Amino acid sequence: MTRKPMRWRNGFWTEHNNRRALPVGKEIDIMQHRREFLRHVGEGGVFVALLSAGLLTIPQTWAAENSRAAFDAKTVEDAFRALGATAPALSDAIELTAPTIAENGAVVPIKVASAIPGTQSIALLVEENPYALAMVTTIPEGTEAYVSSRVKMQKTSRVIALVRAGDEFFMATRDVKVTLGGCGG
Repeated sequence: MTRKPMRWRNGFWTEHNNRRALPVGKEIDIMQHRREFLRHVGEGGVFVALLSAGLLTIPQTWAAENSRAAFDAKTVEDAFRALGATAPALSDAIELTAPTIAENGAVVPIKVASAIPGTQSIALLVEENPYALAMVTTIPEGTEAYVSSRVKMQKTSRVIALVRAGDEFFMATRDVKVTLGGCGG
C-alpha cells in the first residue's frame, strides 16, 4: 500500500497528489518519521532496561557515591578533608559573586569563576548550614571554569568557593547575611 505524501495546509496535514515541495521546501514521508520515532523509542527502552538492571552505570552516579562522605560532613573542615583539601590557599584568581544581603535564604544566587589554569572542579560550601557542602561541579578540560547556582542558607554565614586545580586547592570566601529562613525554616 502506497501512501500519498502529506502537506501542511491551513493548520492541518492534507494529502496531495503531486509531489511538490511543502511550503518550507521539504516533502515528508509520514511512515519514515514513524519508523524513526519507533526506533528511538526502542533504543531508549533498551537503555532504561540496562540502567535498571545495573548493567550500565552513569559516571555522575558513581561520582556522587564516592563523594558521599563530603556531602555528609557537618563542618567545613570535615568537608575539606573528605574532598582531599588539606590546606586550601586563598586566591584572587577566583571570583565569588554572592549578594551581601540575601532576602530569602531558600534561594541565594551564587556565581563562581576561576581563572586558575587547569581547574578540575568547583565546590560550594556554606559554613552555617546543617551540611557544609552544597555542591561540587566537575569542570571538563578545555572549558571555561564558571558555575552559577542557587543554594539554601540556614542563616547568615560565610560562603566558600573551593577550586581544585591538579593536586592543589584554592578558595575564596564571602559573607552573606540572610534575612528570611532557608534550611532551618
